[in-house]
Amino acid sequence: MKKIILTIVALLSMNVNMASAATELTAPTTETKVYDMTVNYKKLGRCLGLDYEQMEAVEMIHKRFCDDMMEAAHADKDKQEELLKKAVNRDLSYMRAVLDYRQYRKYQQLLNVTLRNRGLIK
Repeated sequence: MKKIILTIVALLSMNVNMASAATELTAPTTETKVYDMTVNYKKLGRCLGLDYEQMEAVEMIHKRFCDDMMEAAHADKDKQEELLKKAVNRDLSYMRAVLDYRQYRKYQQLLNVTLRNRGLIK
């Protein structure tokens, strides 16, 4: 009985070690995490006061923005800043077409604060 319990404990501890090693290998680097701009769209919609149509459009635009930001994260160091500027400008121009003035100003503020807090802009 003692051998069975020790064997089970040993197997469980090996599974835990393997699981933590797998997450360490697949976890993105710290620098890549900085470029991850995924948000909770429901909270963003509530914060900006979006209606249903705007919510769908903002979600599609922001997903494109997230893809552009991840492209910048994986680019060479000398191209990252250029790709970051392109992504932000594209996002803001598309959002300007969807949001009214008050919503757009609030979105700009949220985006600027996020980019500054992550150290992507100064």
